[in-house]
Amino acid sequence: APSRARAAGTMPEYYDSDEVEDDGSHEPEPETPLSPLTVPKSTSAAVTAKAIARTRRNATIHHLYVTHEHDKCLALIEEVLGEFDGLCEYPIYVKALVTRRRGRIAESLTLFQAATALNPHNTQNLKQVGRSLYLLGKHKAAIEVFDEARAMGVARNQPEDWEIHHQKGLCYARVKQFGAAAESFIRANGISKHETTYEQLGAVFQEQENWEAAIAVYLEALESAPDSPETLATLGVLYLRLGETYRAFEYLDSALTKDPHNPRTILAAGSIIQDHDDVDVALVKYRVAAQKTPNSAQLWNNVGMCFFGKNRFVASIACLKKALYLDPFEWIISYNLGLAHLKTQQNASAFHFLSGCVKRKPDFAAAYTYLAVALARLDDFENAKAAYDRAVRLDPGDYLVFLNYAITLHNGGDFEKAKGMFQTHDALFDALDEDGKIDAGDDVAAQRDLVRKALMGS
Repeated sequence: APSRARAAGTMPEYYDSDEVEDDGSHEPEPETPLSPLTVPKSTSAAVTAKAIARTRRNATIHHLYVTHEHDKCLALIEEVLGEFDGLCEYPIYVKALVTRRRGRIAESLTLFQAATALNPHNTQNLKQVGRSLYLLGKHKAAIEVFDEARAMGVARNQPEDWEIHHQKGLCYARVKQFGAAAESFIRANGISKHETTYEQLGAVFQEQENWEAAIAVYLEALESAPDSPETLATLGVLYLRLGETYRAFEYLDSALTKDPHNPRTILAAGSIIQDHDDVDVALVKYRVAAQKTPNSAQLWNNVGMCFFGKNRFVASIACLKKALYLDPFEWIISYNLGLAHLKTQQNASAFHFLSGCVKRKPDFAAAYTYLAVALARLDDFENAKAAYDRAVRLDPGDYLVFLNYAITLHNGGDFEKAKGMFQTHDALFDALDEDGKIDAGDDVAAQRDLVRKALMGS
């Protein structure tokens, strides 16, 4: 935090090196010695000398911390604490920061509380107590501490601190109170705009599936940081989710110009290329991304579907199984594995993966359609019909559901119901525009002809 005038005898408001880049430009001021007017004249010189001695190595401690010489920093801190019976606020504060960076969160909380006990009027100490509570998963307690820090700042007529509202927003987001989280992030940005706050606010709107609001947030963020590759990439992904492929690729291309090796951006751009059936170019993109994120489930899922498009089903299944190993709860991977096993006539395996998909994504009609196909191939006609009925309820406008249902009913001997399903399919298919009929592919046209002939002769 920028330095401010403060009353004699108060401690400095420490710069939080955990949250902001260590550039050395915010080095904390040394402690202000006690005013001679506050102690008897006979002891004022001794008290002043002791206060100076207690703080004279603060600058060295800070330098060692921001240059990441943490072992030397801790050694010096222990020396100072031993010399002054542990009654040095700033060394304890920095020791807590180092401890937290090393993953000992509970220990850091104890140290920050000790620093707060030494100087209960320093809001920076309270903020760090709240931060450690947040990292320990004690989000409600952290919110209470941040509220206390804010109230303390208000009582001392200090300017509003954006970081307090930002940290409260993080806590609210963790406990799924997205409305309160968004409000906190908006307040933080109203005090001081930061890219990280925009990112978190956009993430909150994405959790609420409010895509338009998320896009508006990231577009506003671009006004402050127009060259941010992360913001550009996020906008590209959001537009891709909304089906605006051209705008998505425009932002992803800009992001790749700023950071050509960002795996997230490469993955999103590759998925657009893959959707346009240029799987070889997409695989080249994914090869670059794999060097940066070899354990990305999304990456291996997309690579697997590239091989699926090239009819290399063994390679496709191998990649998809690796993706499922990396993220076993991602429903789209189970769905793709089900499709790949259907293609290779491994119907029991297809049933297994598609069952897993519908358990995780019970509102996805296509999964029920192909689950029904697998059940029909396994001669479980009744359960196949139940799966088709569920798919029809979920998506009554999908012509493929009715075509597959008609085929299964015909194979099961229910010719009258099969005719009804095929007539519904025919009506939905005829309602498509020319582009939609072309996109359906030659396989659908061939199956339509076969079913029509079979039912006409039934």
